Amino acid sequence: MQDNNDNKQNDNRQGVRRPTSANKARQGQQTGGRKREAASYAGQTSRKGQSAAGTGRRPAKRKKAKRKKWKIALFAVEILIICILVGACWAMSKANKIQHVEITDDEKKEELAIDEGIAESEVLKGYRNIALFGVDSRDGQLSSSTRTDTIMIASINLDTKEVQLVSVYRDTWLNLSTDSYNKANAAYAQGGYKQAMAMLNMNMDLDIEDFVTIGFQGLIDVIDAVGGIEIDVKEAEIPHINSYQISMAGEPDGTLNANNEPNYVATEGVDYTAVTHSGLQTLNGLQATAYARVRYVGSDIERASRQRTVLTKVEQKAMTLNISTLKKIAEAVFPEVMTSLSLSEILELLTDIASYEVGEQTGFPFEGYIEAAGRVGKASVVVPVDLEKNVSLLHEFLFDEAGYDPSDTVKKCSEKIASDTGEYYNGD
Repeated sequence: MQDNNDNKQNDNRQGVRRPTSANKARQGQQTGGRKREAASYAGQTSRKGQSAAGTGRRPAKRKKAKRKKWKIALFAVEILIICILVGACWAMSKANKIQHVEITDDEKKEELAIDEGIAESEVLKGYRNIALFGVDSRDGQLSSSTRTDTIMIASINLDTKEVQLVSVYRDTWLNLSTDSYNKANAAYAQGGYKQAMAMLNMNMDLDIEDFVTIGFQGLIDVIDAVGGIEIDVKEAEIPHINSYQISMAGEPDGTLNANNEPNYVATEGVDYTAVTHSGLQTLNGLQATAYARVRYVGSDIERASRQRTVLTKVEQKAMTLNISTLKKIAEAVFPEVMTSLSLSEILELLTDIASYEVGEQTGFPFEGYIEAAGRVGKASVVVPVDLEKNVSLLHEFLFDEAGYDPSDTVKKCSEKIASDTGEYYNGD
């Protein structure tokens, strides 16, 4: 890593010991009275824990040999993938296709709203938190003046290599880091990646210093490059999927809809392929991206769930692809990416990619402490009930810090949100 990030990560590795994901599942930790979902891991553990005596059969040496060969083959494939991605990164950087921005140390102190006490917290040492933004940009403008349809936090444990993902619902009523309150997705539109990162840091007691922003055209290209993904489409989602396809592939017709947004026109079969039936089916890039953007079927919570489904399906599909296809993906997506990560940092992450494992995923605010249909004036918003409690749960989820006491800043924001929305926390 470069600059202070390098020193930070090396220092953070020392004196930090965190339970593994396996230990967490066995301990059955609870988050705010709710047991974390560990069914998937538990299923795997129970199968691994079956003894030969319990099954009445002894493992065959031939099966062990096959498993060993498979592991060797998988490792070889991972090495090839790493090599091609590293090469693609280098090529894209030379062609100036990756939009890299540098955030100076002074900017981190002055503009990212990182509390000094949070930055020096012993608990956060050993973790690297990165903000992930997905924006609707038609002209490749990724820096500002566009709202974020996707807001995620990727928290990387530098010792265990476990990555946990948190979706921040875009309609969540928060302090935009300017002591003005609005939906979370307004921060990026007003002040770009810096204000969006500051919003996350201020409201959640985090130390995010890096980000990755991707335009939705990049996601379309990635999904097309992997050959589409299988999605179980609901009947109610179909008209909205097609409407979003038209808005992304079409041109404005000069009129506005009821939300004072432009109406678009596009030719079916030429500009887009309509989804015509429900059920499990392969969606192309435009269709799947439109699916991820559907917001009028269910709440913002379901929208974030659809987004995580799409990303998971892409990840699963990518693992089955050959090197040539992976190269096409890199060439397609990098021009639609802006990040504070330097080339050396990207290469370092890619070189170690085989060691990373995606762990638990969740949404913010947390279930049981959220009002998905809150109101502020005429606006429909997602309300953290309350922010202070949700931040405590967040730190337990990401950093195994049970009983975390949020900062005075979070407590102040929590009071203001309750006053604005009329939603107050009554305790467990």
